[in-house]
Amino acid sequence: MEIIETLIIGSGPAGYTAAIYAARADLKPIMYTGMEPGGQLTTTTDVDNFPGYPEGIDGPTMMVQLQQQAERFGTDVRIGHISKVELASNKGGIHKAWVDDNTELYAKTIIISTGATAKYLGIESEQRLRGGGVSACAVCDGFFYKGQDVAIVGGGDTAAEEATYLANICKKVTMLVRKGEMKASKAMQHRVTNTKNIDLRYFSEIDEVLGDQVVEGLRILNNQSGKKEEIKITGLFIAIGHIPNTEIFKGQLKMDEGGYLITEGKNTKTNKPGVFASGDVQDKEYRQAVTAAGTGCMAALDAERYINSLKN
Repeated sequence: MEIIETLIIGSGPAGYTAAIYAARADLKPIMYTGMEPGGQLTTTTDVDNFPGYPEGIDGPTMMVQLQQQAERFGTDVRIGHISKVELASNKGGIHKAWVDDNTELYAKTIIISTGATAKYLGIESEQRLRGGGVSACAVCDGFFYKGQDVAIVGGGDTAAEEATYLANICKKVTMLVRKGEMKASKAMQHRVTNTKNIDLRYFSEIDEVLGDQVVEGLRILNNQSGKKEEIKITGLFIAIGHIPNTEIFKGQLKMDEGGYLITEGKNTKTNKPGVFASGDVQDKEYRQAVTAAGTGCMAALDAERYINSLKN
């Protein structure tokens, strides 16, 4: 029975960084990429805020380069989806995982880097223009719309925070809230209403995103009156939440109310010995490529220390 030293579930900046560090530590990592190899960055056109790329880089290219770097040190990158896990509760116990419900794997340590999936509205025109002006991260992509008119959808704290962030760099921000009130805290609501260049619209939904190759405008539906209105914008930001990809770990790993994995203090340890979590799967605050990469490094170091502790 082959026992893997370190099994990495999921790719993206967290998974690949964990793989680089684990391979250099001679943990012979095996990575299963998941159903979206490269993670959310593969749907991002330009990455301008990751250190080391002075001219910027497109997301898919960055993920290919991270994979190549991980493989250079000996990471075995495999296309496949981990569909089930059975995690040991005792220190030194062997964890089990199944690939696509078939192949059974055994591992001393597991690094979870399955990420989170942004919620979208599901409109055809929205999906078609993802990467062409439609984004789920204002902090990531807002810079590209500096001095322009943009819109944001959502009424929670994240939407309010991103709206005020965009208002600092964009000419005008149209904020669309589906109901007659915001879900955001009162403090965040005050920040929105006190920002002059945020046009806050209640009972508003997107009927269609306008544009062929890039976003050129919106058709907005007032869900009370039924009236439709078109506005010109160049960027649309969806801020209606994320879903952490943690379904297969339910009942085994501790999670918060949103399904994000809970780690101990400042490290990446979960409640199961030898199981570590990195990236967006355990981070609902920052959700940046660079912070995901940082926790990937931490997870590999934690895994190395754990394996060394078994030898003593």
